[in-house]
Amino acid sequence: MSNELVLDTRFRAALRRMQDAQRLQAVTGQVSTEFEIASMMKQLDGGPALLFNDIEGHDLPIVGNLLCCRENVEAAFGTDFRVLRSFITRALGGPIEPVEVSHAPCQQVVLKTGFDLGKLLPVLRHAPGDGGRFITAGVVICRDPDSGVCNASYHRLQVVGPDRLGIKLDYGRHLRLAFERAQKLGQALPIAICLGTDIALQYTAATMGSQLPENMDELAVAGGLSGRALPITQGITVPLPVPAETEIVIEGFIQPSETISEGPFGEFVGFAAPAAPAPVIVVSAVTHRRKPIYPAINGYGRETVMLRKYVLEASLLKAVQPAVPIVVDADMTAGGLHRFHAIIQVKKTLPTHEGLQRNAMLAAFAALKDLDLVIVVDDDIDIRDWNDVEYALATRMEASRDLIVIPEARGHEYVRAGRNGIRAKLGIDATVPPEERERFTRVAFKQVEIERHRLCFDRDVIDRSLME
Repeated sequence: MSNELVLDTRFRAALRRMQDAQRLQAVTGQVSTEFEIASMMKQLDGGPALLFNDIEGHDLPIVGNLLCCRENVEAAFGTDFRVLRSFITRALGGPIEPVEVSHAPCQQVVLKTGFDLGKLLPVLRHAPGDGGRFITAGVVICRDPDSGVCNASYHRLQVVGPDRLGIKLDYGRHLRLAFERAQKLGQALPIAICLGTDIALQYTAATMGSQLPENMDELAVAGGLSGRALPITQGITVPLPVPAETEIVIEGFIQPSETISEGPFGEFVGFAAPAAPAPVIVVSAVTHRRKPIYPAINGYGRETVMLRKYVLEASLLKAVQPAVPIVVDADMTAGGLHRFHAIIQVKKTLPTHEGLQRNAMLAAFAALKDLDLVIVVDDDIDIRDWNDVEYALATRMEASRDLIVIPEARGHEYVRAGRNGIRAKLGIDATVPPEERERFTRVAFKQVEIERHRLCFDRDVIDRSLME
């Protein structure tokens, strides 16, 4: 594979690129893991990533809001979002098997006994209503007991003892299925929790559903995204591969029968998920770099949803464009938590293209289960400018004929407006027929070189025009 198709997605390389692009800023002064860091992350959400160097009671620095916005993502990956989306599409179709290496910075320090997770790691207590301290940025690696395929996914982890974690396992997720298979065998499931790992794997771990089926090894998909094999090493106490340059790795076993009350915790939809019984991880080892960096993600923060934005857009286009070739682009919007709302841009040039915009809506709903709203616009509308999208709604959508409602469809169970995941889906057609395109063409102004003119707030210059 040629060099231009390879991304350096190592965690520290990403941080250095962000520093060079001024998308990583240091927080001076001592801060506390009790609410303070999470509060600062929330208040500064959507801006440059935050590096906290002086943590009360801990020596490890914390990085937060890492991939919370487009600017941070583009700086971290060293490319723009369109190229990144194409790499995600490449990854889904062309995984590259990981390669084992002899040098593994993630195991420079190995702790198998005598550790206390709460003292060792600066785990945050995020909000006053939370049930405890939660590890939120961990990519959990497991191997399916039946297929032997490796899975990587995000799950919140509550610290419940010196060597114990409660893990939230949503139904239908691949880790949950692997755990249930091990449970039937009466076995504990080995896992490795990777904190501060390769950002290609972070993106792969955020991919869900039909776009990344159970039989795809997500470590190999991460290699396909970056264009190079992911360097791995073997776990110290678990029979699992772990990315060799990870900052911190927590090894352990999900117990087949032990549960604990986990939660409440503020989830990405903005509500607190209630406390509920959850499986328990018994930690068997903690390994880390000599001077590791601890990453944190706010549950109800932009990074939680931003991690899936480009993955879902790439998945949406991969599914919809072959079926409806007039689709040009798609955007999963921030207001829809980069998950529930999409704007699809189409280019209709022939009379026979009319109606395909509605086919695109249906294909999008079929491709992404959680989508509840799809707006389709013409190719002269900027889909990343909500004012322009709203202009299309104001001038090209007629409610009596352009609203398409699909009742009683399956969505996401966290959306409280629905009924345990059952909710109507809405498509809005804000396009015009090709033969009427000229009638809807907006006024165009002649382009001038503004740079040739001096713009100023000079009082003397303005006063000359205001003199009576």
